[in-house]
Amino acid sequence: MTEIMIMGINHKTAPVELREKLSFTESQLTRSLAFCKASCEISEAIILTTCNRTEIYVVGAGEELLRLRIMQLLAEIKEIDTVALRPNLYLHTREKAVEHLFTVTAGLDSMILGETQILGQVKDAYAKGKEAETVGAVFHALFRQAVTAAKRVQTETGINQNAASVSYAAVELAKKIFGRLDNRTVLVLGAGKMSELTLRHLYDQGVKEVIVVNRTKERADKLAHSFGGVAEYYENRRECLIKADIVISSTGAPHFILEREEMAAVMRARRGKPIFLIDIAVPRDIDPKVNELDNVYLYDIDDLQAVVAANLKDRQHEAVKARLIVKEEIAHFQTWLKTQEVTPLIAALRHKAETIRQSELDVSLKKLANLSDKERKHVENLTRAIVNRILREPVLRIKEFALEDRSEVFVTSLCQLFDLTEELNGQPTTLQEEELVGAVAEGGRQ
Repeated sequence: MTEIMIMGINHKTAPVELREKLSFTESQLTRSLAFCKASCEISEAIILTTCNRTEIYVVGAGEELLRLRIMQLLAEIKEIDTVALRPNLYLHTREKAVEHLFTVTAGLDSMILGETQILGQVKDAYAKGKEAETVGAVFHALFRQAVTAAKRVQTETGINQNAASVSYAAVELAKKIFGRLDNRTVLVLGAGKMSELTLRHLYDQGVKEVIVVNRTKERADKLAHSFGGVAEYYENRRECLIKADIVISSTGAPHFILEREEMAAVMRARRGKPIFLIDIAVPRDIDPKVNELDNVYLYDIDDLQAVVAANLKDRQHEAVKARLIVKEEIAHFQTWLKTQEVTPLIAALRHKAETIRQSELDVSLKKLANLSDKERKHVENLTRAIVNRILREPVLRIKEFALEDRSEVFVTSLCQLFDLTEELNGQPTTLQEEELVGAVAEGGRQ
């Protein structure tokens, strides 16, 4: 029986320090896929490696042998103590493995529910497997179906429409206030990681003018340069506030660096022009009383987290719809996979019927020596049509029985009834890759 297995770690089972150790470089990925290709126990392999997860997908025969091979791979390629690693690893087989891949690809197992980046990463992993020639019929069908499910989740639900991180929530709020951001000036007070992440989201939305103010000018220069902006001395922050439309503040100051009186003076100089203040410092940088001023929109980290929490609630609601889509697509794949288990039987039955047809046709044509070439072709087509017509219903019934719980009993009985042992041992038993894709897309939905 074909075994599908996944072994891996993710943000739920391992800290970042361990995930870093298990992340594959390009050369390690190439070596690992070559390792799998050379292993007689593994017939197919794909490795998915991201900042939040590393997962090794394999197809083969024998759960224990596959598990040992993957552990050997990790020991040899990553030079890691696999015994110490075991408590952080998860292992899924068969239906659970299929469900896991579909859930991951749809963004339902991500740190941020519904994120879409993982879909591209899964597609890249599949492409690398194809390039390394470690993708066969099963993974070709499985990963194509998982991608289809993920695309349906993105288009048929609203799971990724609401901000699900503090930095992204800040950007969404800015868009609500200003409409468009490509003509706005952003001022960064301090140069922490959260400020950089928020600035990156703003930059992706088209922001072109960036000013960075920091007590350490070197850090300000570095951050400003990353986004094509300019750095200013801390003493010039008021002039910068007058120019800015959006302010991101994240310093390490133990007290407010911007109080109501100073902000009131800034607003007078701005002649009431709206300003959006994002205070993501702990303790806070900006006196909450500035929110009392007209056209001043202040959000601190708690405000942003409240927005995220509300949006995550919406995402959870949409995730219910997403899981129904995933379940439907999994059923399509499972139907296809079960029918593939009887593909060798169907091939053997067809081969035996064709052998008999050809043998009897040869005998008959020798007795009908006066037939023209056209007539001989007509007789041959007639015999082929009769065989195909006779086999049509049995083949359909074989596929139907394959979906039942005790399908192996039926398969064994049919082998004995038609004496297909020789055909099963010596004939091709798999469809071509493109035929398999068609079987998933069409046969799975019948």
